[in-house]
Amino acid sequence: MDRLDNTIRPYAWGSTTAIPKLLGTEPTGEPQAEMWMGAHPGAPSRTGRGTLAEVVDADPERELGPAAVAKFGPHLPFLLKLLAAGAPLSLQVHPDLRQAMEGYEDEERRGVPLDAPHRNYKDANHKPELVCALTEFDGLCGFRNPADAAGLFDGLGVASLKPYVDLLHAHPEDAALREVLTAILTADPEEMSHTVTEAAAACVRLGGAYAPYADIAHHYPGDPGVLAAMLLNHVRLQPGEAMFLGAGIPHAYLSGLGVEIMANSDNVLRCGLTPKHVDVPELLRIVRFEAGDPRVLRPEASPDGEEVYETPIDEFRLSRYVLPEGGATHDLTLLTPQILLCTAGAVRAGDHELTPGRSVFVPAGEKAEVSGTGTIFRATVRL
Repeated sequence: MDRLDNTIRPYAWGSTTAIPKLLGTEPTGEPQAEMWMGAHPGAPSRTGRGTLAEVVDADPERELGPAAVAKFGPHLPFLLKLLAAGAPLSLQVHPDLRQAMEGYEDEERRGVPLDAPHRNYKDANHKPELVCALTEFDGLCGFRNPADAAGLFDGLGVASLKPYVDLLHAHPEDAALREVLTAILTADPEEMSHTVTEAAAACVRLGGAYAPYADIAHHYPGDPGVLAAMLLNHVRLQPGEAMFLGAGIPHAYLSGLGVEIMANSDNVLRCGLTPKHVDVPELLRIVRFEAGDPRVLRPEASPDGEEVYETPIDEFRLSRYVLPEGGATHDLTLLTPQILLCTAGAVRAGDHELTPGRSVFVPAGEKAEVSGTGTIFRATVRL
């Protein structure tokens, strides 16, 4: 079992206080957006045996187990994070596995450099995600009913939004959503900036259901993503609740601290709320124009105390154990690789004392007993 020393990424949207508060450290004054736990080449966790990427590369079958290597290849297929949003992240969508493979091969064939700002596919993998709230956590997830979106636009009283309102009342609903998103993202930039400015002022004035969009517009003035965001469901997770973000689902995180887990990939297609490249044609090919209420996940408890967040993919499986006052002991030994992350209290994992924000890597088949009082998240794979 290896104690992990993890990198904190200072992205501009990060909270300056949330991760330091969890870790019990002094804020630096700089944003601390994500703490990465895993073997991702961008910032692999460090162990006493080298980086976790080096440890896995040296003996994949011992570290990951033969079954995981046979199914996912000789690498850890997930990345676990602490994510602290102090400002809205970009509005984005991820491809499915087939789309990622085709897009990556196409850009490789055309010689688009991996670090080119207009490159869409950094790798040939998909990027499903799950985020579990540690504090109240706000986000956007999937399209709201077009009629509800029309009502939201109409309520702003902005004349230039009237064509979008009319389109959203058209049928079929998937075509209406596609037409409106396309119109927003391809509009004349100067005219769109004026419309967004008017809409933002109305959001500030009206408050209530419009308040999240007023905050988004404050961070991204004039950005067409402000209107695109209003097409999506606003979700507020309470601590312990989660949401799963599958392929083609437009989403954005707005604020809060959470545990996030994802398949190892950097493939992101952006819809707005960003100065980065937006490839509208490719985005429209990937987005699933399906309206519906976002599903808030709550953990399903098993008799042994494990609480599982069920998702439809195999590259990761996230669960938690809440060890009560007075202490409890659980045997977490598995034939798959694990990362254990403490988020509350004090938990002993093998020979390691874990306090909030501390984590360990457990090789496949290695004895993994935890005890103490607190909360520990377990990240592994599904075979």
